[in-house]
Amino acid sequence: MIDFRFDRAFNLNGFPQHAPTMNMRLSSFLLAGLAATTALAAPKPDYVLEAIAPNLISGFFSAGETPVLKIKSGQVVEVETLALMGLSDDHPEQFFIDHNISLDLPAVKKMIAVKQALKGTGVSSAPLTGPIYVEGASPGDTLEVRILDIKSFTPFGINVGNPGKGGIPDLVPRPYSKVIFFDLERNVAKFGPGIEVPLRQFQGMMAVAPAPERGKLPMRPPYPDIGGNMDNKRLTTGATVYFPVHVDGALFHIGDPHAAQGDGEVSQSAIESSNVVTVQLIVRKDLHIKIVRAETPTHYISIGLDPDLNVAMHSAIAETVQFLQERKQLSFFDALSLASVGVDYEVTEVVDVTKGVHGMIPKSLFKTEEPYWYTPSSG
Repeated sequence: MIDFRFDRAFNLNGFPQHAPTMNMRLSSFLLAGLAATTALAAPKPDYVLEAIAPNLISGFFSAGETPVLKIKSGQVVEVETLALMGLSDDHPEQFFIDHNISLDLPAVKKMIAVKQALKGTGVSSAPLTGPIYVEGASPGDTLEVRILDIKSFTPFGINVGNPGKGGIPDLVPRPYSKVIFFDLERNVAKFGPGIEVPLRQFQGMMAVAPAPERGKLPMRPPYPDIGGNMDNKRLTTGATVYFPVHVDGALFHIGDPHAAQGDGEVSQSAIESSNVVTVQLIVRKDLHIKIVRAETPTHYISIGLDPDLNVAMHSAIAETVQFLQERKQLSFFDALSLASVGVDYEVTEVVDVTKGVHGMIPKSLFKTEEPYWYTPSSG
């Protein structure tokens, strides 16, 4: 059972504090449910955004993309995201035949139809669904993205690697691919005899559009100010991600669905597998940030991104120190000291040109913490 709360207020750093009321619009079904303390599932979505060819893009982030959906701040969207890795343009069904996967599965039928529809369009095997236009979002605002729920759309996924790619590019002798099947009832991936990997579904890519003057930004590397291919497994159900807004409507994209990944994503890929994601998108007029930030029920997350892993680490530490100064009113030296003795820094991923480091700031360090909107149930 999950406890969803929608009644907290926020400070100027993107994290909660005791304050009057939140400047946001909630859809009517959410307002009606404020008195309840628990729910068995994520709230019913206002919209369902299907992964069909007209709703998918890849290649670049750009302010010039036409929105596929317009919503109000605070509304909830259920988004389908597809991973089409391994499917050929001419005979996409052959992948499923070769791996004894039924062509009658609804998800398989959709994947084949989408792959056929995308032939010749230039859309890759890891398309993004979107963009979504959020009414009221303007440059200088923050888009708060609450990840209410993520579920696997298929009972299988694929992991791949290639020479010249991944964390040991010089040691990979040939391309490989490994199809991995899931036990969705037990929520594990059956990697091989005697080996199971717990499923932890998350989206490798979430982003807003860049400012128009930046033109088209390639989608493969992540960017500190718009997000993108962050591949951070902590951004799963119950997480919140804060994006600086650069264009009207924010133009939110989501994709690169994963079923599980180790920090680093060292082979080149995770378990790439299609997901259904339920998100709530909230425009924050009271919050002005320059770098993407995140939060979970147990941690605040600072993010550092750069092609040089040392610089990415520097950025993650600097973001941590700034957060602790602003949010916890620590001096620079106390903030740096706490960052050293109480914060873990983890390598997010190393395979997408830009390297990622994230700082995990435990909320348990602080004796007075505000309620968070999501509480995993122990039962």
